[in-house]
Amino acid sequence: MNETIRLIYQAAKVRLGFLIAACAIAGVSVSPSAGLAPWQLAVLGLGVLASSAAAGAFNQFWERDLDAQMTRTQTRPFATGRFGAGAGWPIGLVTVLVGALAATAWATNLEATLYVFLGAFTYGVVYTVWLKRRTWWNIVIGGLSGSFAVMAGAAAVDATFEPAPLILAIVLFLWTPPHFWAMAFACKRDYQKAGVPMLPTVVSDDISTRTIFAHAAVLVLLSLVPVAYGMGWIYFAGAAAGGVYFVASSWQLIRKPTIAQGWRVFAASIVQLGLLLTAAILDKLLL
Repeated sequence: MNETIRLIYQAAKVRLGFLIAACAIAGVSVSPSAGLAPWQLAVLGLGVLASSAAAGAFNQFWERDLDAQMTRTQTRPFATGRFGAGAGWPIGLVTVLVGALAATAWATNLEATLYVFLGAFTYGVVYTVWLKRRTWWNIVIGGLSGSFAVMAGAAAVDATFEPAPLILAIVLFLWTPPHFWAMAFACKRDYQKAGVPMLPTVVSDDISTRTIFAHAAVLVLLSLVPVAYGMGWIYFAGAAAGGVYFVASSWQLIRKPTIAQGWRVFAASIVQLGLLLTAAILDKLLL
């Protein structure tokens, strides 16, 4: 039983789901409108988590042939055959997604529900099915998944077009490419072997590392702008600390384009986003 739970956790990319759920809660937090009741916030977070898990599991179901070719992913449940790739999986995952959307609609509103759906659809279909094997723009467009989570949080409190959540959504859109490109840089041979066109596999190291740095620099500067729209010092401190770390790591990748440094940039991107989202939530709670 414990092994089955572990495999489901791995297949559904639950750790990524928690990050996406945090994006939705941060979307609520940076909005100037009144927040949600605790139960509404909990249902929204769980709805985003479940929808993200459904999309993540579908990603592994669909890409099982690619995953089997790559060192980083070859132990995933669908790639190893520990989960059989039967027709029941898509049906079950759609059922989970529909349940998540229904819960979100019940707790918040239809606009927030639409954004939750768009996030799952973008990752599960647009990125995974349509783009990943065809173009290096795959993760650029796929980056909208995180942006839609932020917009779901803002829509839940009727603040869709307020400056702060819109800026945070753009930050998430800019964050996803360098996050994945840093990993693709570290795993370049895997992606080349599998024939997946990520930026580091189609351009020189110099161009890819400088593009990662440019994305990091722009998104970090943009992440500070919500301070002009009501966010306080806790938000600023988290955004600045994580941002400096991410940009510095990205600069080191230009100077030292190694596999190890690629992984450091990948880790720095997670630290940066984690600090940014945590600071956004704490800023709302404590100030």
